[in-house]
Amino acid sequence: MNLFVKKSITQIITASEGGEYQLKRSLGPMSLVSLGIGAIIGAGLFSLTGIAAAENAGPAVVLSFVVAAVGCAFAGMCYSELASMIPVAGSAYTYTYATMGEFIAWIIGWDLVLEYAVAASVVAVSWSRYVKSFLHDFHIDLPAQFTSCSFDIITLADGSQAHGIINIPAMLIIVVISLLLMIGIKESAWVNNVIVVIKLAVVLTFIGVGIHYINPANYHPFIPESTGKFGEYGISGIMRAAGIIFFAYIGFDTVSTASQESKTPHKDVPIGILGSLAICTVLYLAFAAVLTGMVNYKDMRGDAAPVATAINLTPYPWLQVLIKFGIIAGFTSVILVMLLGQSRVFYSMSRDGLLPKMFSDIHPKWHTPWRSNLLFMFFVSFFAGVFPISKLGHMTSIGTLLAFIIVCAGVMVLRYTQPLLPRPYRVPCSPLFPFLGILVCLAMMTALDTDTWWRLIIWLVIGLIIYFTYSRFNSKLNKGG
Repeated sequence: MNLFVKKSITQIITASEGGEYQLKRSLGPMSLVSLGIGAIIGAGLFSLTGIAAAENAGPAVVLSFVVAAVGCAFAGMCYSELASMIPVAGSAYTYTYATMGEFIAWIIGWDLVLEYAVAASVVAVSWSRYVKSFLHDFHIDLPAQFTSCSFDIITLADGSQAHGIINIPAMLIIVVISLLLMIGIKESAWVNNVIVVIKLAVVLTFIGVGIHYINPANYHPFIPESTGKFGEYGISGIMRAAGIIFFAYIGFDTVSTASQESKTPHKDVPIGILGSLAICTVLYLAFAAVLTGMVNYKDMRGDAAPVATAINLTPYPWLQVLIKFGIIAGFTSVILVMLLGQSRVFYSMSRDGLLPKMFSDIHPKWHTPWRSNLLFMFFVSFFAGVFPISKLGHMTSIGTLLAFIIVCAGVMVLRYTQPLLPRPYRVPCSPLFPFLGILVCLAMMTALDTDTWWRLIIWLVIGLIIYFTYSRFNSKLNKGG
């Protein structure tokens, strides 16, 4: 058994066309851009901006968004090149299979499964909290025990404290979206498009209204003087804030998981990845500039809802309700895209024999890998409803950064080993840009806490046990398939 056996790009593309593994190609470039925006814009826009400004960069948090966007752009260009060459499902897993071999592909695929599962679970819990708050504004109160997990201590209406039981809204949204994904990618994309329009309207409304209530004095000093501690204002504060804000961009990589469902993937997927990144960057810069202009960065320290504070400076209290609705919409689209990406990676691993065949079976009517969706519906909803998984939030970041590094390295490997392969999209200034992508992502990973690294290591050890007891013996490539 060759641990580093590679699939040729011709093999990968041929295996994805026709037969029992064929997914329905129904997504155009605008749908892919919408998927990217749906995954990127979430609560990070509304929460991380205030935190990074108050604790690290001040008004210069705008520059931090630029730095983070540059780092994402390097990875996004690498994803685009590989997606245009290998237009099939699986994202970084499939690309790694073609560049670094099966063993590394398994590691990155197993890592992506955790990344998407944790992301969807954490966002579902946050979705539940915002729905509860949104309904409370209309005097509708959900039972506290059934909107919190058993590990949470909650305060009841009479002032007494008790343990939660189960987070039903969080479980319900996972089930609903999973069923939607089973029914069809076209229907799922349509729902995502509607949600994206709603949350873009909310963000643009905040920017359009807030710009009239900016106090220019709040921009001085634009770069606050460093306190002497690394990461607290000054240039180091801008860089530390960039590291925090980077995670608000996570999600564009899921566009590449839908390559096999794109009508013309060699053109559409690069448009989807780079287009969604560009749109979100412009919105992030405008949002950060307006927020720090309305509220002084010092006043945002310890403020759990700086956007709400900014809205209170306007004569439009109805904006509070609108922003909450926009956040709920943002969470919904993030969950949808994360579950989509997760099921497509699992589908690709199953198709290669590394996981049981049942997970790559395509529904005869819906043309989706419905059993993968079904598995993760139970798995993700269980964790969202039962466990306090907020501590696992950084797992999403470290898993994504690891995938980014592998993809950037993959571009460099293929440029060297197979320079004559057709590349409808090419990363400019290669190998400089891919190398810079690796450096930026590696710097982000090293800044994460030790507990996050241990959780990743434990998950990968579980994956290695599965690989060496099942996957390597059932690999179609190693068996000559």
